[in-house]
Amino acid sequence: MADVEASVRDLLNRDRDCTEPALEQIGLRSKINVLISEWKAAGGGDVLPDIADRMRLRSVKKDGKPARAIARR
Repeated sequence: MADVEASVRDLLNRDRDCTEPALEQIGLRSKINVLISEWKAAGGGDVLPDIADRMRLRSVKKDGKPARAIARR
């Protein structure tokens, strides 16, 4: 979905027709709304994470041990 949003933004910034990607974006948002509605109807009541929450929960990638990196060369 982020790719579609970026495509629409890019087309708008270049003053191009973005009808098809915008309709695709609307369709994806509709599907997400349906999935959330079904989840809530099935008893889901947790607060869904937003992008800021997801980024906070991501583990920070650490570089490998220097000794191992040297041994691989």
